[in-house]
Amino acid sequence: MTDLRADVVIVGSGIAGSLIADQLAKLGVKVIVLEAGPRIDRDEAVERFFSAPVKVPECAYPDGPEIPHPVSNKLDGWYRQTGPDFFKSTYIKAVGGTTWHWLGTCLRLLPSDFAMQSRYGRATDWPIEYEELEPFYGQAEQEIGVAGDSSETLGAPRSRPYPMGPIPLTYLDQTFASALAGTEFQVRSTPQGRNAVAQGGRPACCGNSSCIPICPVQAKYDATVHVARAEQNGAVIVDKANAVAVVLGADQAVDHILFKRWDLSEGRIFGRIFVLAAHAIETPRLLLASASEKAPRGVANGSDQVGRNLMDHPTQLSWALSKEPVYPYRGPISTSGIENLRDGAFRANRGAFRIEIGNDGWLWPEDAPISTAAALAKQGLAGKALDVALTDQLSRHIRLASLVEELPDPANRITLDATARDMYGVPAPQIAYRISEYVKNGLAEARAAHSKIFDRLSATMIQHLPEHEGAGHIMGTAMMGRDAAHSVVDSELRAHQHKNLFVAGSAVFPTAGTANPTLTIAALSLRLVGTIANQLKS
Repeated sequence: MTDLRADVVIVGSGIAGSLIADQLAKLGVKVIVLEAGPRIDRDEAVERFFSAPVKVPECAYPDGPEIPHPVSNKLDGWYRQTGPDFFKSTYIKAVGGTTWHWLGTCLRLLPSDFAMQSRYGRATDWPIEYEELEPFYGQAEQEIGVAGDSSETLGAPRSRPYPMGPIPLTYLDQTFASALAGTEFQVRSTPQGRNAVAQGGRPACCGNSSCIPICPVQAKYDATVHVARAEQNGAVIVDKANAVAVVLGADQAVDHILFKRWDLSEGRIFGRIFVLAAHAIETPRLLLASASEKAPRGVANGSDQVGRNLMDHPTQLSWALSKEPVYPYRGPISTSGIENLRDGAFRANRGAFRIEIGNDGWLWPEDAPISTAAALAKQGLAGKALDVALTDQLSRHIRLASLVEELPDPANRITLDATARDMYGVPAPQIAYRISEYVKNGLAEARAAHSKIFDRLSATMIQHLPEHEGAGHIMGTAMMGRDAAHSVVDSELRAHQHKNLFVAGSAVFPTAGTANPTLTIAALSLRLVGTIANQLKS
C-alpha cells in the first residue's frame, strides 16, 4: 500500500482538473492529480485514427479492461442501459480527458440559462447568476486561447475581447450566410478553442479536418496544455491509477482517496481538500461506489441526488445536397453556426437549440466520402465517370446539427449495475434515460428549421435522422443548488455534507442551456480556485 499526501487531491485531469491544478500550483499549493488513463502520444493516436476501420470519436485512444469507457458505436457496452431511450454521449479516460476529441466550440451560456425557473417556469435557477461568472468566462477564454469575433456577443454580454480574432469563415459558411441573409437565421463565426495564429508553442490551425477525434498538430486546445503547466509549477500527475473509493474520516470530512493502479496494486492519497473532476458519469459512479457506514447511500448523497438529472444536448442531424458546390471536407469540422434561436418565450414549451453548420459534409451521418464512392460504384459507375460523379457530389454535401436544450429530470440517472464490475471491483454505470416531450418538441422545430435552410440553398436529397444523436455533452448528476435537500453541492461547488470535498465539471450544471459546456466548465473551475485557496488559508 502506497501512501501519498498533498494539500489538494484532484481526481481527473480533464479541463476542470488540469486548470485547477495549474492555478493552485502557481500559488505554491501542493497538488496531486489522480488520472485513471494513460498519457497519450499524439503521433501514435493519429496513427490509430488513420488505421481504425470505424472512425468513431474514441478510435484514436487506448481502450481495454484497465480503462473501460463507452464507445459511440457500442453504446450498450460499458454503459448498462435500461432505457427506454439510449444515452448516446461518451467520454475517454486519458491524461487530458475528453478534450482530446472535443470539437473546440467555446460558447458561453446565456444569462437566461441561469434562470430557467424565474423566466420560463421550467427546471430550476442556478445558485449563481451570469454576471457572477462573466469575469471567469473571460479568464477561461484567455487560458484556453479562444479565437472569436469580439464584436459579436452571441447573446452573452462580455467585458473583454477574445485573445485571438476569429477563425476565417469557410466558403461553405459564406454560402450559407449569403443564402440566409435577411431571414431569421443569422450565420455567425463560432468562438473556438483553436489557434487562429501560432501562440503558446502551438501552431495555427491548418485545416486538417479531423478535430474529432484528434488534432494532429495541437492547434486545437486540449487539457494537456494545462497538465504540462501544472507539472512545471510542481503539481504531480499520477496516471494509470483508478480512484475506487472516497473514504470519510471524522466529522464527515474526506480522509483519503483509495486507488488501484493498472497492476492492481493499491494506494491512498491523503489531503486537506479533495476535488472530484472525473466527468458527469465517473464522478457520481465514484460517489455512489463509496457508500459506507458513514454514508450509506454514497458520499455526498444525503439528498439522494447523486447520479440524477443526467442531461445532454440531444441533436437533430440533417444533411442534403446543395445546388452549387460549397467544397466541404476541409478546415475545422465547424466554423460557424446560427446562435440567435437559443432563447425566447417558447422555452416554456420546448427546448431551445443552436444550429451548427458543418464543414464535414456527410461524414457524420453517412461516413462519407467512402459511403458516397460505394453508392456510386453500385450504380455501375467506374473510372473517369466515377471520378466525375464523386467530385460533383462531394463538393455539394452539406450538414446541419441542432443541439437541443434538455431539462433536468431526476429519473434520468446514473446508478450502479448490480452485477457488472470493472477489473478494480467498482460497479459499472447503469443508465436510465428518456427523451422528454420538451426535447422532442425542440427536435421537431429543429427539423423544420433545417428544411427552411436547405430550401434557401435549393438543396435536394434532404434527409433528417429520425432519432436523436448525442452531442458528447454529459451534464448534471451532481447538481449545484442552495437547498441541500435537493442538490449535491452548494454555489461554491462544495458538497453539502462534506466541508473539504468539491465537485468540478459539467456534473454540477443545474440546467443545460444550449452552449457546448466546456467553456462553462473552465469558468466554474477558475472560480473554484479562489474558494479552495481561501479555505486552505483558513
